[in-house]
Amino acid sequence: MNRFGAAFSTEADLDTAVEQACAAAIAPLAGERPSLAVLFVSHDHADGFDRLARLVRARLGADHLIGCSGDSIVGNGREIEQGPCLALWVASFPEGEVEPFELTVEEEREQLHVRGFPGVGTVPPGQDARVSMVLLGDPYSFPADLFLQQLDQGLPGQKILGGMASGGSGPGTNALFLDDECLRAGAVGVLLRGIAVRHVVSQGCRPIGRTMVITKSKENVIEELAGKPPLEQLKNLFEESDGEEKELLTKALRSGGLHVGQVVDEFQSQPERGDFLVRNVMGIDPKSGVMHIGDHARRGRTIRFHVRDAASADEDLRHLLDAARARGAPGGALLFTCNGRGTRLFERPDHDAGALQRHAGPLPAAGFFCAGEIGPIGGRNFLHGFTASVALFDAE
Repeated sequence: MNRFGAAFSTEADLDTAVEQACAAAIAPLAGERPSLAVLFVSHDHADGFDRLARLVRARLGADHLIGCSGDSIVGNGREIEQGPCLALWVASFPEGEVEPFELTVEEEREQLHVRGFPGVGTVPPGQDARVSMVLLGDPYSFPADLFLQQLDQGLPGQKILGGMASGGSGPGTNALFLDDECLRAGAVGVLLRGIAVRHVVSQGCRPIGRTMVITKSKENVIEELAGKPPLEQLKNLFEESDGEEKELLTKALRSGGLHVGQVVDEFQSQPERGDFLVRNVMGIDPKSGVMHIGDHARRGRTIRFHVRDAASADEDLRHLLDAARARGAPGGALLFTCNGRGTRLFERPDHDAGALQRHAGPLPAAGFFCAGEIGPIGGRNFLHGFTASVALFDAE
């Protein structure tokens, strides 16, 4: 049986914070040695980053440790957005295997190459849920989009959750932790074998209207949707909508909250919430009616308009967590949420961490506010923004 524990400390003294968090996090393991410890820490403790991993791992006796620094830190049901914070999440996986790795980036012939990824091996049929990865990267030095694209091509079906370290002011100012080391560039992670992990990726959007197919496009410009300019289709959608959707569309157009979701798996006959990769609408030409989006617009791709605001983000996360909880209670969770969420988006603090506890818990959880969140949509992995990406670990 898997066991989990989590705790956090807001003590300003690093050694005191480590002692408090370690003692509370490891207690639920009932004497079992942690297979994995995951550490998140605010930049208020930056002076101690270089010794932190070694200090925590020695106190816990953990087989392996990964972690990173963050703009804000999540501990159980709290989101600490200001002041010092250190959060720990520990797990004992008696039947599972944890393999840590470090990814480095090399430039060769004007092309970037990511080195250090371990071999996954053959995944038994039907066991995809028991081979997954947690990945933490530095946004200034690690090309997450490139790596995820290469991994999807080489190992289709491999599921990755994680995020990009945040709060640093430039290259070398974020911290990544791997076992006893503190790294300042690249990425760190763990490959998890024989450990059941469920993935919840809430892009914080609400779908509006019907699906349509891109019939003409160029690069990131949608020139026609179902044979008509996107602006004309958007006006038609507005006229067809009820009062609530009209209000949402109006607010989204005024605030920049209008988005486009492209179906990732075109073999799905009836794509639903969570099947769309959501990207922002960057602009609409009022004369030609064409639409610029924050992604490559592929002709033949099915799309649906989405709106993003606090209410939509709350609804989307609750809906997805409830659906995941219906498949069984998880034993522990890691939460990777955008640094544009929290009180920057919601009226009250602790929104995402609280929703996780109410709709999937109570359970040991930790995480941080990311400069980009990693999670699978439609069987492929992407780097997201304004997203809450959750790894739910089964107790058995």
